[in-house]
Parts: sequence; C-alpha cells; structure tokens
Amino acid sequence: HVQLVESGGASVQAGGSLRLSCVASGRTSSGHCMGWFRQAPGKEREGLAAIRTSGGRTLYADSVKGRFVLSEDNAKNTFYLQMNSLKPEDTAMYYCAADSTPRACSAKTRWDYWGQGTQVTVS
Repeated sequence: HVQLVESGGASVQAGGSLRLSCVASGRTSSGHCMGWFRQAPGKEREGLAAIRTSGGRTLYADSVKGRFVLSEDNAKNTFYLQMNSLKPEDTAMYYCAADSTPRACSAKTRWDYWGQGTQVTVS
C-alpha cells in the first residue's frame, strides 16, 4: 500500500505562484504513473498533469499547460506541482494520485491511491 500526503496549498492573489508537494510513502517503487488533480465545489474532478516516475514524459491538461509544471525528486519520493500565473478559476482542492501498477500514464491509468488534498484559493 502507498500513502500520499499533499501540502503547500494556500490563499494567494491572482498572478501569484504556489508549489504543491506530494510525498509518497509505503510500498513505493519506480515506473508508476503519478498525477495531480483538482476539484472545485460543484465541479467534476479535473486531471492536471501526470508523469511516469523515474523518467517518464510529463502530460498536461490544456487548462494548465504553460503555467503549471510537474516535477519529481526520486530521492525524496516527492512530486511537485509548480503553479504560476494563478487565476481565480484555479481555486480548488488539489490532490495527488498514483497507479498501483507500474506502467505508463494513459487513459487506462487506474488511480488507486489518493492523498487527502490541499486547498488552493486564488482571489
């Protein structure tokens, strides 16, 4: 089993930046798809970015491409989401998730593990 813990959420002004962190612990290994999601009140969950750990290509949703950057620090089992040029519509609870099976990120990715979320508010 893998545990994911997000942090870094805060209230910021439009145009500002935040960096979210997701620390993975437990039975971690390389080659898994890790992703960032968000959900605003009354809206569906939205996938933002994903990467196959240890060297995979990073995928981004059009809504955040060019503003958000996903990165990983394998030594720390930590994944980051650098968010720049934040807009009020970025306000949401942000979650990281992971597939339990080591494979590339795709439409078939199963998000088996989830963190508890971290709140981002942009005003």
